[in-house]
Amino acid sequence: MKRLYGLIGYPLTHSFSKKYFEDKFRQLNIKDCTYRLFEIKVIEALELIIQDNANLAGLNVTIPFKEQVLPYLDSLDESALKVGAVNVIQFEGDRRIGYNSDYYGFEKSLFPWIHEDKNNLTALVLGTGGAAKAVTAVLQSHNINFILVSRNKSANAITYDDLMNSSRVATSKLIINTTPLGMHPHDNAYPEIPYQDIGHNHYVYDLIYNPSETLFLKKAKEAGAAVKNGQEMLILQAEKAWEIWSS
Repeated sequence: MKRLYGLIGYPLTHSFSKKYFEDKFRQLNIKDCTYRLFEIKVIEALELIIQDNANLAGLNVTIPFKEQVLPYLDSLDESALKVGAVNVIQFEGDRRIGYNSDYYGFEKSLFPWIHEDKNNLTALVLGTGGAAKAVTAVLQSHNINFILVSRNKSANAITYDDLMNSSRVATSKLIINTTPLGMHPHDNAYPEIPYQDIGHNHYVYDLIYNPSETLFLKKAKEAGAAVKNGQEMLILQAEKAWEIWSS
């Protein structure tokens, strides 16, 4: 029986994972592995997936389950403990071990891009979900101050309305979108921030990779910012996931 790997999340119409890993299996001439998409609306369905697939060896985890999956795991790797979210599960016998490769992917894609400017940056992180946790963990480890932005005000986050009435966008030279706003097929959506406050000294990063240029990035680029999408991060985190599974 082939070893089964897969992805859980909802929706999965945007996913690149199946093609990516199947191409990897072909390139490495691995004939005893296969990859499936498991589109589930509730995390409780994970138990059925595990019960129905005795050959399950590993899972990727995407929106909206990176935090919801935690109670379904037996232990967490240091990477997942640091972030507080999981995007890779390794199955070892009956044990389920959670990892976070988003941390690795974001860190390795961000710092070669911003170079020495990291010492002079304050960041705005749009969103507060599992992906945002990986982003903020990286920023914290590099002593970059950040402000979280959410639809709802909390002790840890300001709102998008707060941005409209402040200088925070102008003074935060690194802006990172961790929300699904603008992800295909909802290409016309974008975070509502004052783009007129963005300038040539800004770095604007969108974790979305499909489409390659979201409206968020297009508006930031038109305002003069350097922009980057999530494609490189995606590949880096996928390679890290394979390293975990095949170690």
